[in-house]
Amino acid sequence: MKRKDGQPMTLILGVIGSDVHIIGTKILDFAFSQQGFRVVNLGIMVSHDEFVKAAVETAADAILISSIYGHGELDCRGLREKCVEAGIGDIPLLVGGNLVIGKQSWDETEAKFKAMGYDKVYPPGTSTETAIRDVKEILSPKALEVFDETAQ
Repeated sequence: MKRKDGQPMTLILGVIGSDVHIIGTKILDFAFSQQGFRVVNLGIMVSHDEFVKAAVETAADAILISSIYGHGELDCRGLREKCVEAGIGDIPLLVGGNLVIGKQSWDETEAKFKAMGYDKVYPPGTSTETAIRDVKEILSPKALEVFDETAQ
């Protein structure tokens, strides 16, 4: 997917906090790259500052965050505010994985993350196709290509 200037859309991807579960981000990196996105994969144990710095340096179009170890609620808090401080307050933030510890309803979990400023919140097991479709939809106003719902 390309910007109106012809450059590929750039996504910052990483595993937030002290989480070391990397497989999901490797899958997302591959899937989004196959769709023509430029993916900057920061790897594991990524801090807020690292996400924001990478987004600013690359003029990123979105930040995608993974958290599998259950502490996403703590690790993700404050990232939107860091983005605002850096002048990228409107950048789309997408987060997914096993985001909380204990048995909480998905609606409750999603509401918590939306209140923290996340645009999309995904439960464990979400397909790459769903994430790709959502990113394309969110970024389509900035894109050169027309969004095609049938694209995988």
